[in-house]
Amino acid sequence: QVQLVESGGGLVQTGGSLRLSCVASGRTFSRYAMGWFRQAPGKEREFIAAISKGGGTSNYAALVKGRFTISRDNAKNTVFLQMTTLRPDDTAVYYCRVNAMGRLFWGQGTQVTVSS
Repeated sequence: QVQLVESGGGLVQTGGSLRLSCVASGRTFSRYAMGWFRQAPGKEREFIAAISKGGGTSNYAALVKGRFTISRDNAKNTVFLQMTTLRPDDTAVYYCRVNAMGRLFWGQGTQVTVSS
């Protein structure tokens, strides 16, 4: 079983920045790639970014590329999402996810609201 806990969301103005964190339980965090997703009201959950288990490779959705940066600290079992130049359409609940032991594990999410 893997537990994921996100934090760092909040209310920010257009153009602002936020840094999200996701802390994972367990001793095997460094074995798995990690991802961030988001879900806006009335929309499906969508992929935002992913990072390899060692942190050397990452990829992004086109909507956030150049504005968001995913990183990880395996010593602290934590994955981060640095978000800059935020826009109102970035408003959503943000989730981290791991595919571990043949299962998908999700955090509870953290709300990000960008005001215009």
